[in-house]
Amino acid sequence: MENSISILFLKLRVFLHHHEMSWHNIPLIKEVFYMSKKFKVVTLGCRTNQYESQAYMDQLKAQGYELAKEGEEAELCIVNTCTVTESADHSSRYAVRQLAKENPDSQIVVTGCAAEKERDAFLQIKGVSQVISNKEKENLLPLARPEESWPEFSIQNFESHTRAFVKVQDGCNSFCTYCIIPYVRGRSRSRRLDEILSEVKSLIASGFREIVLTGINIGDFDGAPKEGELPLRLSDLVRAVDAVDGIDRLRISSIDPDEIDDTLMDAVLSGKHTCPSFHIVLQSGSNVVLKRMNRKYTSQMFSEAIEKLKKARPDFTFTTDVIVGFPGESETDFEDTLKLIRSTQFAKVHMFPYSPRSRTRAALYPNQISQEVIQERKKRVLDLANETAFLLRGNYVGKQMKVLLESPLKDRPHVFSGHTENFLPVWVEGSSLRSNEIVLVQMTENTKEALKGKVI
Repeated sequence: MENSISILFLKLRVFLHHHEMSWHNIPLIKEVFYMSKKFKVVTLGCRTNQYESQAYMDQLKAQGYELAKEGEEAELCIVNTCTVTESADHSSRYAVRQLAKENPDSQIVVTGCAAEKERDAFLQIKGVSQVISNKEKENLLPLARPEESWPEFSIQNFESHTRAFVKVQDGCNSFCTYCIIPYVRGRSRSRRLDEILSEVKSLIASGFREIVLTGINIGDFDGAPKEGELPLRLSDLVRAVDAVDGIDRLRISSIDPDEIDDTLMDAVLSGKHTCPSFHIVLQSGSNVVLKRMNRKYTSQMFSEAIEKLKKARPDFTFTTDVIVGFPGESETDFEDTLKLIRSTQFAKVHMFPYSPRSRTRAALYPNQISQEVIQERKKRVLDLANETAFLLRGNYVGKQMKVLLESPLKDRPHVFSGHTENFLPVWVEGSSLRSNEIVLVQMTENTKEALKGKVI
């Protein structure tokens, strides 16, 4: 019954909007309409997208909307798309079509990088009401439903997470030859420090134990200086967030090796709550490939950053991104990548098979690698990454470490997964464990998935 009412009033709303009429002046319609507002948000891609989608959810809930349950129709659906690979494009289109099929009477609003790149294609998908550009992402709801008064675009909560992502920067100026992101996200721009700190404090007050600073290219952070102000550095931001009362853990989401200078190292290594773990982007261990990618560092610079951090703190760990099958990548180039994976022993490697993106220089490069070779190299990277991550975790068996408990395993509700401060995955068993607790754990065993331990 409630769902039928929701659909009826959605149709009425569309009719009134089409005829430039307002139901705000019809109290009964307005009262009933607000009784049954349901929404869905589907997110693809990066942590920045996750942040933005959470902001939409918080805005909607503040206006009295409810998240539609599984199998329940929503009157408003938002899809935040991704275009980092061809697979991401496909997944974005599929997500929109599925929502349109499952919610035939919904207002479907599409945004994100795939929609930015192929606006007309998404508008042609049956059921899509609007495509909102990335530049207008923060105004998505006022644009989609201008008749309502919307709260500020910021996050108060992070659904199903124990760590909260805080977007501090957007856009990119790097123009790597394989990457479409600068064209669809725009040039780099930062948030103000006071705005970021206010959001961090709000998240901590909501109970979050870990804050992750995120952005499209976080190393470009400058604090959005006004005229006459000096730009800030990422190290300034880290120190400021680390000093916020109540914070337990602080991480930086992703950074390039050339952006890890002495001031940032000092801010992380001397911080009270900063975690000894970095996601440092590699992409390739070959200087030849890195140059063709238009990356701003060499494999030697990458290794030097790793060595400095490990020397200062031996338990510092690293995760990374690797692209395999970049145009012209020889077997020697690929072996250079494998060598760096072996020597670094990453806690996790995010592997991306090269995918040509229109409007990028690399899509026009000669010597494109066959899918057969890409798939073979993909397997070799993943096998080696799993092997070296296992070896890394083995060094911590027998040690006592603090673990932030995240969620129970689906098939074993008394076993919780979590991460150490240096981002090692851990499974802990116990009937009284709760999500979002930080517990001291004795590491007893290393498995192919995670360390196992018991609470002390």
